[in-house]
Amino acid sequence: MGAVISGLASGLDSATIIDQLMQLEAIPQQRLQTRISSENLVVTSLQAVNKTFASLATKAEALADPTVWAPFTATSSSTELTVTTGDDAAPTQLNVTITGVARTHQLGFANAAATTDVVTGASTIVTLDRFDGSPVSIDTGDGTLQGLADALNDPANDTGLQATLVKVGTDSYRLLVESRATGLTEDFDLTAQDGSPLLGGATVRAGSDASIDLGAGLVVTSASGTFDDVVPGVSLSLAGSATVGTVVTVGVTRDTAGMSGKVKALVDAVNAALAEIDVKTAVSADGSTSSPLTGDGTVRQLRSQLLDTIRTTGGTSLAAYGIQTTRDGRLEFDETTFKAAYAADPTGTADMFTTAGSGFAAKVASVATAASDPYDGSLSTAITGRQSGIDRMEDSVDEWDRRLELRRTALERQFTALETALSQMSSQSNWLAGQLASLPTYE
Repeated sequence: MGAVISGLASGLDSATIIDQLMQLEAIPQQRLQTRISSENLVVTSLQAVNKTFASLATKAEALADPTVWAPFTATSSSTELTVTTGDDAAPTQLNVTITGVARTHQLGFANAAATTDVVTGASTIVTLDRFDGSPVSIDTGDGTLQGLADALNDPANDTGLQATLVKVGTDSYRLLVESRATGLTEDFDLTAQDGSPLLGGATVRAGSDASIDLGAGLVVTSASGTFDDVVPGVSLSLAGSATVGTVVTVGVTRDTAGMSGKVKALVDAVNAALAEIDVKTAVSADGSTSSPLTGDGTVRQLRSQLLDTIRTTGGTSLAAYGIQTTRDGRLEFDETTFKAAYAADPTGTADMFTTAGSGFAAKVASVATAASDPYDGSLSTAITGRQSGIDRMEDSVDEWDRRLELRRTALERQFTALETALSQMSSQSNWLAGQLASLPTYE
């Protein structure tokens, strides 16, 4: 800001006058800044509502999935037998007697040897016979006990066996070989290339299948100890420590409590969205103050759309499933009513909520997604539009800064020119007065 010759000739407080004139000039800019602040509050409020609706959409979409409505709770009376359920499971109860456990096929060789002793006979090759008519020759390298164990364990040889050297004395080991998998069909024999026994021959522990008795002579076997779909959608697995003769009670029940909790969570999320709208559109009791979104048609319409999702679903009221509207425009959920409906008709109840039946959760998901979709959601679009308007107004504020600066410079120049002109006129007046005073007087 340039220097102003303030009141030297005129006696006026030029700086104060200019400041007051600039305050008047700045009124349009101040109004623009006030409007920007108001619009920022609206955007912040819209963003809060949008976040709530995005969260609601996620919850609703999850519950609208028909596959979510087939959960079961599986229980077992013993840790020796675990139970899992699939999508096609049905409520059931089984009394299972463990009649056999799955074991590997083992060969424990009689003679001990040092790891460097040659144990394969005249040849360094041994024969693995799985009794399937196709014996396999395995090269042990140097024919030593260590070479034999390494060759059996080498993944490249694909023996399906695990060889272990068990220490029985100073530099003295016995060879234990077992199948990696369990079951009767995992049997094998291991001999020298000429068919003679290795290491004095082996003691055999035959592999075995696991077996369970479901009652009335219904025995089921499994090489692995896992019984897939022993009844539709129900699989059983024996623990490695399972004891033959143990009786286990297995129960599969529909997870009514779990589904009730999920429905309640969705109702709570809807109420949270309604509450967010109410806060952002509230007006004080005397009408003197309002909220940022008071009068906003978009959010008020969303409130109506959310409540409309429970009005009718396939012509049946959701009140029969525990959901209804309260007097203050919220939803309430009766868990007892829902559980009774779900227990009586699981499929029909699911249809009242899922995409399969254009149900409540599916409708809520549609409303919430249409509002919060980041690309074309009504709330997202409103936020983007208002933010663009704010950007334009901020550009105008910047332009006003430049305009006001030029105006102040112009006023300063005008007042400086005024003071200069008045000063010159005062000097001329004083000179003339002096000249007049010096003139001679004649009587």
